[in-house]
Amino acid sequence: MLKSLCTGLHSLSVCLCLLALVPQARAESPPGVLVVGQVAEPQSLDPQVATAANDSRILVNIYDGLVRNAPGSLSIEPALASRWEISPDGLRYTFHLREGVTFHDGTPFNADAVKFTFERMLNKQNPWYHTGPFPLSFFFSSIDTITTPDAQTVVFTLKQPFAPLLSNLATPAGLIVSPAAVKKYDKDVGRHPVGTGAFRFSEWQANQRVVLTGNKSYWDGAPKLEAVVFRPITDGNTRTAEMLSGGLDAMVEVPPDTVKTFADNPQFQMHQAVGPHVWFLLLNTKEKPFNDKRVRQAVNYAVNKQALVDNVLQGSAQVADGPIPSAFAWAANKEVSPYPYDPAKARALLKEAGAEGATLNFYVTEGGSGMLDPIPMATAIQADLKAVGLKVNIQTWEWNTYLAKVNAGLTPQTQMAEMAWMTNDPDTLPFLTLRRDAWPDKGGFNSGYYSNPEVDKLLDEARSSSDQQKRGALYRQVQGIVHDDAPWLFVANWQQNAVTTRQVQNFALQPNFNLILHQVSKP
Repeated sequence: MLKSLCTGLHSLSVCLCLLALVPQARAESPPGVLVVGQVAEPQSLDPQVATAANDSRILVNIYDGLVRNAPGSLSIEPALASRWEISPDGLRYTFHLREGVTFHDGTPFNADAVKFTFERMLNKQNPWYHTGPFPLSFFFSSIDTITTPDAQTVVFTLKQPFAPLLSNLATPAGLIVSPAAVKKYDKDVGRHPVGTGAFRFSEWQANQRVVLTGNKSYWDGAPKLEAVVFRPITDGNTRTAEMLSGGLDAMVEVPPDTVKTFADNPQFQMHQAVGPHVWFLLLNTKEKPFNDKRVRQAVNYAVNKQALVDNVLQGSAQVADGPIPSAFAWAANKEVSPYPYDPAKARALLKEAGAEGATLNFYVTEGGSGMLDPIPMATAIQADLKAVGLKVNIQTWEWNTYLAKVNAGLTPQTQMAEMAWMTNDPDTLPFLTLRRDAWPDKGGFNSGYYSNPEVDKLLDEARSSSDQQKRGALYRQVQGIVHDDAPWLFVANWQQNAVTTRQVQNFALQPNFNLILHQVSKP
């Protein structure tokens, strides 16, 4: 099997070389090898460090969590934990682990590995805490203690009830790492990932590929593929050309203007799934002119978001009305509507605020996970803002450089920045990006420095309630306040898509934007 896999990967390299030399010819990867085109290079393959969808699509195939989202759903089902109990007061979660599971390095998966994974994130005194930073450790900050009564049992005791815990455990941040790998590779474990998942890490060639090979002893059944190759191809036109000519078997985040090309071609199959996604512009609420709510509201009126959705995104999204996507039907506020396109209202607000003719510096990424044609979107937004008298200067960055700059917080010289989030729970995006305690200096992602004490209070109350009806009512209040405060330019909720060749079977997109390849095959 190893010999045949090596032969297959060698054949793949030959195919790619031939494709580069003869772009007119259709070269194909060998059977059993799936080549996936992504929009950017991963940042890290340490699940507690990574935050981008590019990374997550790889991570969920290398690692498992205690729980996971059921296929095609955001509901929770068992994974490394075969079952669990929650105490009546909501303060104690007891997980019973599967027996006989091993990490890819041969070490045992057990309760100590679970404890190690979470204490590495949560305990600053832990000897492996320095392998961070762990930007999404917020997800588990309610955990007070972790105990291991025996090798197959883990108990999380919480500081207070925390309704999103199971949802957060199903995110990539909750994936369980090999303690031996962390101790061996230290801070470089993100380049040498070791999990219990359906695929083992094989190699990472920077800006070229990440290669995974099938884990034939996987606890949930051997994968059908021998190998998966993830290729970062930032430029949408190049990614499309590779797909058309056979250099890729699957492509995520299909450029909107090429969807019809693939949909009309019998050699390909289009896939689409609606999920909880928000694409927005961060506004620097700390500095002029966006420290004035009227100016923030003005840019929301000034931008024709429906035209962006229809013309730039080719109908692959819907206009956003706030930070909580409508995919969370139980938490969405139906009384909040998107800001209408009203340039006259925008001009009046700008005049009232004394911000006519203001200059705005706008950070834009060249491409990245869930970023929805970022440069065409940015130039269209620039034109709409120019039409109401605002001067917008665009500065572009490669995705990982861009993330480093924006996540550190917008500077006084930067007024706007693009951003996108996919979430598993209505708590996640507001909690990480809209609270005062989520400012960058606190370790959060509130890079525009928005602050509203009422929003902070509502979010704290919502995450501590076990009553979903009550939580929904609180999130609807958050949606109303944030919509009015307008700390962002609310743009779109994306309907994710992908294209595969007809040879690829059992491929499906997930609402959480992960890419589960365990059951995928390519004869």
